[in-house]
Amino acid sequence: MHVSVYAVGRMKAGPERELAGRFLDRFAKAGPAVGLDFTGVTEIPESRAASVDERRREEGQRLLARRDGATALVLLDERGKDIGSEEFALSISRFGENGRKNLILAIGGPDGHDPSLHGDADLVLSFGKLTWPHQLVRVMLAEQLYRSATILSGHPYHRA
Repeated sequence: MHVSVYAVGRMKAGPERELAGRFLDRFAKAGPAVGLDFTGVTEIPESRAASVDERRREEGQRLLARRDGATALVLLDERGKDIGSEEFALSISRFGENGRKNLILAIGGPDGHDPSLHGDADLVLSFGKLTWPHQLVRVMLAEQLYRSATILSGHPYHRA
């Protein structure tokens, strides 16, 4: 299954970008052994629309334009489901087992995701009730993708 990260906003140069890149590189190397092919990060600019609803709608439409019936969608949202690393890895694996050819993991803009996307998502995931800067969310997501590949392969990186 092809796995991509979709993010509203640009990651600036710095230690967070380097760390996210390091984990995504590890994921790209470890993923193929368990059927996960990392295809990269797509960054789109934040909408400049006047209202929050318009901004979320524009950003959501850009995301939906990338999705087809064979693509599973995971939204990262503070109001999402709080799950552990093993359950996250199994969710990813199940998408592939259920015939999904692609997986998009989406990080919304500062205003969050358009509410209409929540109904279309296969999973709405939270990294806890705290609000995180987008740079750290990318690092955490990158690490969890790598961790998922190691869990699915039985590698000792993940020690529960």
